[in-house]
Formats: sequence, C-alpha cells, structure tokens
Amino acid sequence: MEAIEVSTITNSYLDNIHTDKAQFRVATTCTANCDLTAYMRRGFYKITLSMKGYTKLFYANRGIVIDKPALIFTNPQIPYAWEDTHDESERYFCVFTNQFLHGANRMESLDDLNLFKPGGTPVYFLNDEQAAYLYSIFTRMLQEAETDYIYKYDLMRNQLNLIIHEAIKMQPAIAYFNPQNAASRIAKLFSTLLEKQFPVDSGQFSLKLKKAGDYADKLAIHVNHLNAAVREVTGKSTTTHINDRILAEARSLLTHTDWTIADIASSLGFDYASYFNNFFKKHTGHTPLAMRKTL
Repeated sequence: MEAIEVSTITNSYLDNIHTDKAQFRVATTCTANCDLTAYMRRGFYKITLSMKGYTKLFYANRGIVIDKPALIFTNPQIPYAWEDTHDESERYFCVFTNQFLHGANRMESLDDLNLFKPGGTPVYFLNDEQAAYLYSIFTRMLQEAETDYIYKYDLMRNQLNLIIHEAIKMQPAIAYFNPQNAASRIAKLFSTLLEKQFPVDSGQFSLKLKKAGDYADKLAIHVNHLNAAVREVTGKSTTTHINDRILAEARSLLTHTDWTIADIASSLGFDYASYFNNFFKKHTGHTPLAMRKTL
C-alpha cells in the first residue's frame, strides 16, 4: 500500500481517528476474554450476533432462551447475565459509545431507541436471510478493523447503523419467561448496577443513579419489588446499600484526591456541597472537611 503523507491529513481528523479507536471495537467470542477488558466499562453499548449455541439471557425480572440465530442489544446501565449451557457457541459483537454514533450526525440518544431502553425489546431472532446479512456486516467490520484505511471508522460507523436499522424493522422476540430465584437475581443485578458506577475517577463525572427508584427504572421493575428483593436477600434496604457505597467512595476521594469538597459533592451526584456535607455528617458524625483534616 502506498504510504500516506501525514501532512495531507488535518489534525482534527487525526484526533477523530484516535477518538473513534477508543470508542468502538468489534470482536468474536474467541478474542473477547483476551483484550476487551477496557471496553466493558460504563458507557459502552453492545450488540451481539449469536449465530450458534444454546444460552439463556437473564434480566432482573425476565429471561429468554437463545437457541437460534439472534441479535441482542445491551445497555451499559442495564445489568444482565448470560448462562451458557452449550460450549459450541459462535458469537460476534461490537462495543461502542453513544458519541461514536453521534459522529454520523445521530441526534437522538441511543437510550431513546427501544432496542436499548430498560424493559424494551433487546432480543431479535433471525431468519436465514437476516442472519446471513448481519453475519456479512460483522465479518466486514472485523476485516476492516485490521486495515490501515484512514476512513475505516466512518465505514464501520455506517455498518453499525445498518445493524441498528435492520433491527428496528424486525419484530422483537416475545418468548420471555419469569426466572426462578427472582429475588436473588434482582439483588445481584442491583449490586452489579450499583458497583458499575464506581470508582469515580473524574471530577467531571456525576453519579446518575442516586435513589432506589433510579435503579428500579434501569431494571425495569417496580421500586417496591426491588426493595423487597434486596431486603429479603441482604437484610438491608436498597437505600442503605446506596448510601453505604456513596459514603465509601466519598472517604476514598477525600483520602486519595485533592479535589475540593464541592467537586467531590458534584461527582457523587449532590446538587450542592451543603447537601453533601449534611449527608456525610448525618452518617459519620463529621463533616467531609473535618474528616479530611484527620487523614
């Protein structure tokens, strides 16, 4: 391939290439466990093409058997669990941020699509024609990812949009079932969703899920159902778990950062530093500043 002079590419486009590389990745199940750890953090959406295998996908209050080709959409803020019962699976998937698709002038948030909404329709079973078409898109993305073509992320962004629009035209799966041990599953998924928000690693971050109702919305269940399940399994209320985790993070930030009290308050989802001061003092007996001075 003929070499490309860097001087012929604008700095802004080079910045976009770097940004896209950090915000999109396509892989198969055989490589997923090796080098996709960094892409499993909060903020990354995921589309999985399951071509072969037998598995169960569980959400808080429903599950579904996937025993035929299917397209599955997952939101980083909606916890789920795979239960594989067959070793000979064949899956392809891509992970990406909302911002990656905004590069294609997409104005609406991915969360507004029924594909990614809590309680929405994340699973689509495929006929032979649909499976072959989607397989061809994923394999093209895998091939393109290995090239040096400077516009490859534009191509893959377009291919990703093709997958999304293909699913929008389909009828979603309806064969969901109510899983056994619902309380323990809900409590576990709540814990997963809670921990996914931490650690707070930037003063620009602000905690999104602060109340039991916020978590219930993401799990697509009634808040009373969530509270009952968490208390049954753990012996503590949902609010207690949330407050304890926020307090633990607050202590860590007070100890290991030089952020101002106002910055810590904002990152933990408090609208005003005074609200954070009152919360911290209520649960510890000390103000954040007083505790920091003892460290």
